[in-house]
Amino acid sequence: MTDTVTLTDHEAIRDWAAARAGVPAIVDVSPAGGTQPMLTLVFGQIAYQDTDQAERAQSSGGRELVEWSDWFEVFDREELALVVAKDRPGVRDSWHEIVRR
Repeated sequence: MTDTVTLTDHEAIRDWAAARAGVPAIVDVSPAGGTQPMLTLVFGQIAYQDTDQAERAQSSGGRELVEWSDWFEVFDREELALVVAKDRPGVRDSWHEIVRR
């Protein structure tokens, strides 16, 4: 297994994601809709909002790209941490896992 680093500092998390062109997103995993957010980071083509796409119901399970402030509100409230692969020269690994502190 690759060596990992655990991040909880907001600036460090933003910097790590920015270096990989990642953006914050929330997936609603609750059956009722709007009550159980799951945090994620998205990378690559998925990180771009499609403004021509029809809006989906909030509980449809789709990713919603959000502002960092909204993402960190849930991150801190749920006492989460971001585990990432330790940086290696020449490698930009976007592997990550969001876990309880």
